[in-house]
Amino acid sequence: MNSSKILSKVPAVTLTFWIIKILATTLGETGGDTVSMTMKLGYLVGTAIFLSALLVLVILQIKARRFHPLLYWLTIVASTTAGTTMADFADRSLGIGYPGGSMLLLACVLGTLALWHWSLGSVSVQTVNTPKVEAFYWVTITFSQTLGTALGDWIADAGLGYRGGAIVFGALLAVVAAAYFWTKISHVLLFWVAFILTRPLGATVGDFFDKPIAQGGLNISRPLASAILAAIILICILVFPQRAGEHPRAVT
Repeated sequence: MNSSKILSKVPAVTLTFWIIKILATTLGETGGDTVSMTMKLGYLVGTAIFLSALLVLVILQIKARRFHPLLYWLTIVASTTAGTTMADFADRSLGIGYPGGSMLLLACVLGTLALWHWSLGSVSVQTVNTPKVEAFYWVTITFSQTLGTALGDWIADAGLGYRGGAIVFGALLAVVAAAYFWTKISHVLLFWVAFILTRPLGATVGDFFDKPIAQGGLNISRPLASAILAAIILICILVFPQRAGEHPRAVT
């Protein structure tokens, strides 16, 4: 019995992956707020717009025969902008507040992961190479992006502000990285914890960019901040090579 490799439809988890992920989550915050607040379309309309774009991109991602960096990161950006407007809708329009929204969304993330594991036996991103796994992957990602937005807003609103929130989530990510390298904690578990934590880090950084100086921000307009972040992400995708993830498959 020989061992071979199956290429995944998502990128290998490297330092470049995490850098672009944090940039994408920050863009999700400024981009989502641009549509719902700056353009005054509201959270419900913003959610409809971004969920529609996300659905189209996920279908294209599933239909693709191999990993395409630009398509993948466009889908991530769509999921994080949708996550921004969905979290704001849950927290504010539904009236359940940041704690209620966070608990609801945490239940959605855990429920999706549990169903994924029950159905396929693993929630590792290294197994994302079939339509069924990809569907679970993108649903989990969308819920995790939404949860991360609610957590970021909750911490910032609790008195720490945007800088304090960024420090808290940055420190938590450092702890997760240390656990990855120096403990035997499941790498699959640590991946999903880190994936969730990068979203509130991006949310607090995004709010820091566009909030008024009196509120502790830099007062950069949301459309301008979004354009700058999009340009940086595109440069990273073009300059830093990315490869598809892979996982072993036993063959006879």
